[in-house]
Amino acid sequence: MPQRAPPEAAAQGSFVTVSLLSPSPARPTRLRLLATTDVHLHLLGYDYYTDRPFPGIGLEHTATRIAEARREAPGALLFDNGDFLQGNPLGDCVLQAGMPAGLAHPAIRVMNRLGYDAATLGNHEFNHGLDALFAALRGAAFPVVTANIARRQGPRPEADDTLLPPWCLLRRSLPDATGRSWPLLVGVIGFAPPQIVQWDRSLLEGVLFTRGIVETAEALVPRLRAAGAEVVVALSHSGLGPAEAGQGAENASTALARVPGIDAIVAGHSHLPFPAPGPAEPGIDPEHGTVFGVPVVLPGAYGSHLGVIDLDLAHDGRRWRVTGGRAELRGIGTGLPAAPEIAETIAADHAATLDWIRRPVGRSDRRLHSYFATVAPSDALRLVAEAQAAFVARQLRGRPEGALPVLSAASPFKAGGRGGAQNYTDVPPGDLALRHVADLYIFPNTIAALRLTGAEIAEWLENAAGLFRHIPPGSRDAPLIDEDFPSYNHDRILGLGFRVDLGQPARYDRHGALVHPEARRIRDLRWNGRPLDPGQDFILATNSYRAAGCGGYAWARPDRLVDVGRTPIRDLLIRHIAEARRPASPPPRDFGFMPMRGTSVTYDTAPEAMAHLAEIAHLRPEYLGPAPAGFARFRLHP
Repeated sequence: MPQRAPPEAAAQGSFVTVSLLSPSPARPTRLRLLATTDVHLHLLGYDYYTDRPFPGIGLEHTATRIAEARREAPGALLFDNGDFLQGNPLGDCVLQAGMPAGLAHPAIRVMNRLGYDAATLGNHEFNHGLDALFAALRGAAFPVVTANIARRQGPRPEADDTLLPPWCLLRRSLPDATGRSWPLLVGVIGFAPPQIVQWDRSLLEGVLFTRGIVETAEALVPRLRAAGAEVVVALSHSGLGPAEAGQGAENASTALARVPGIDAIVAGHSHLPFPAPGPAEPGIDPEHGTVFGVPVVLPGAYGSHLGVIDLDLAHDGRRWRVTGGRAELRGIGTGLPAAPEIAETIAADHAATLDWIRRPVGRSDRRLHSYFATVAPSDALRLVAEAQAAFVARQLRGRPEGALPVLSAASPFKAGGRGGAQNYTDVPPGDLALRHVADLYIFPNTIAALRLTGAEIAEWLENAAGLFRHIPPGSRDAPLIDEDFPSYNHDRILGLGFRVDLGQPARYDRHGALVHPEARRIRDLRWNGRPLDPGQDFILATNSYRAAGCGGYAWARPDRLVDVGRTPIRDLLIRHIAEARRPASPPPRDFGFMPMRGTSVTYDTAPEAMAHLAEIAHLRPEYLGPAPAGFARFRLHP
């Protein structure tokens, strides 16, 4: 059975006394809030996939910014906004080995060392189930709160039996303008994307229940105020989205700013820094870092930024009230020195992870990279898809489903995008180590299989084709990739050949909603060299995330699941690599675009892709020069 939260965490709220220095009474009364988000276990500035230092990331560097900000404003409060327990091989190594008795998870040890005052959970905290979550949280010297996740739901949010306390109160004192000190209660409430029960359906369905972020805030913020909170800080593991976001919106932090009673918001999840230069949208001031007048920070990801919110406070003789505020981000860049105490705190964990990722698993005769994985056949994707198909075929042997053809869907997880120009897989030919397998498959998904018809497979590919922008014939240098469509939701299917008609608009949007029912982008769809029969049944090997319908794949319904167990895909990939050496021949040209005479598009990838342009020679690539964020830009001719 999953472990319960400790008794003191099961109450509707908790008090935490914070002993901090007070600001100088010579200055206006100011409360400073510091925040990180989406650290994803990047505690050090190190890339375990390439086994080398990684400039520009790592909480050990953010710690230097934290110390600077605290010196400027003694008494600052420090928060984390979730996704701190999953994200790189350090966490995988901890899960494999388990934590010794009496020793906290390395992320928790670092956060304790830095003196975090409170945190909330992100969606990736649930990737390994509740037992692993509570084992990791054990030993935290700070409260962890989340208001919209419950073991049992009542008729209203305030009646829910929440997984963790929905909020906490932090006690401190501040001097007013005359120098007289008054007690202050800071309320901290946390939110996670309500989609967690879908994204980790195999682990959470029927175990946890979620509510919309805005719906929950509207019900509980007044209660937090009634409990004595004079300042309310919302830790929202949710990105900035539409101001009129629905109650179940994934990115609801913009709408959250309109809930009365919230004084500051730490947003996250999307990895998009805010405040950041850009055009002002209704209600959003990117220069001063406010959303509908509420200071908001979204401090990037992997420790790349520290969020800083300064609130101006005044005391009326009875209680404090917020009179103004501003927000800013402080980046760590690539030359900021690290705080040495972080590396000291997890030295043994880091060493154990290096030993683990360097274990040999097999060989590859071809380079496995993802520089062109969204526009051309990819041997890296093909290897993953082959491993999935081989495993599923073995599992179905001797069963009625074993007579059906097995197809296999795989996505390019590391294909630039918001992860930047270093967010690509590049595994050289030769000996493969465990780190290479982790680089090929970065998520902790398990294998899954679905029984689908040919017609449903065609719709599956239509949904995946939403990655590409609509390119009217004759267009010149239009961007090919829709930056808002995550590459991990762009499936290719091993065993099928097809082409994409970019001249057609996307049939589905990035959420899977049918927006152009008349449009058909997938052309010349073939299986075994023949047109795909819409009525034929297939088994589609995929992963647990996709089998839950995530990414808008509505055809992945529970009634279509075929039981093949829950083996981690990395494990079956290791087995596949060990059993069969990769052939030296290039992957078949089973994917491409319909020809568009007189049309060109632009495509951004890593500068290292220059060495592999022969692989996309059919697209007649032309180098156009550097692009923002370190990318290289090419002109392609579909």
